[in-house]
Amino acid sequence: MKQHSEEFISSAREKFSRYRELVDQLGDDAAREESVVRSVAIQKERMTPFISGRTLAEGFGKAVPFFEKSGMEMEVHDISNDRVDGVLEIQKHCPYLGIYRDYGFSTPCEVICDIDVEAIGRAFPAMRGAVLSRLACGDCACVFKYERPLERNDR
Repeated sequence: MKQHSEEFISSAREKFSRYRELVDQLGDDAAREESVVRSVAIQKERMTPFISGRTLAEGFGKAVPFFEKSGMEMEVHDISNDRVDGVLEIQKHCPYLGIYRDYGFSTPCEVICDIDVEAIGRAFPAMRGAVLSRLACGDCACVFKYERPLERNDR
């Protein structure tokens, strides 16, 4: 397993702690909704520079160094066709696998990935996202699929 900086570990623990507090205060559904709503602006700000004016594969490819700083091993595969701008994001390492159980969650996905995918969909209404496989569930990698209608300037 990769070694992460103390700063990353501290930040990750803070995310899980905050989410645990929300779940305890509001319940699962309300905590998830509040977290998604809070994440929409963050995702819009984070992703717009990468995906605006280019294909998803080009944009996600430019984001690889950002994700690698978080301790992830990311690959990007273009799955576009003549109607859809699509990308597979493959994460071969999850930096949260050693943390989530300390906060009573069944997977890290419910705190990180599921919220991020939903927030991206709300931040970019034309884009759909899905988690296709999860390291935390025994799969060999986390695989995320994102797609949006192909625009003429994308290709």
